[in-house]
Amino acid sequence: MKAKTNKSTSINTSIITKLKDQSSLTDETLVGIGNLSLEDLIAVKLELSCNNINNRLFGFDIWRQTGYIIKDALLKFAISTTNSKKSAARFLGLTYDEFKKSCTKYSIDI
Repeated sequence: MKAKTNKSTSINTSIITKLKDQSSLTDETLVGIGNLSLEDLIAVKLELSCNNINNRLFGFDIWRQTGYIIKDALLKFAISTTNSKKSAARFLGLTYDEFKKSCTKYSIDI
């Protein structure tokens, strides 16, 4: 009898690995990120974004767009940390059909 091998049906790899491969992330940066709360990390990212445009984030309805931003991040996280698309859907508490529709809505390749 053959030993069963678990193969990943998700095409995406770890976000950390992907960013390290692109030289966008180092181990030192990861240590710094690990020491921040999620709230502080989001605030730092927003502040950096504002600095690039001279604090002129007016017109971007960030308060109403946060749900979209968070769901996009959650989908990417679930896909990168699970072995299959169905596992990612279960992790998020979605049916597989809801998961596929969400990936299409947020333009995420699965």
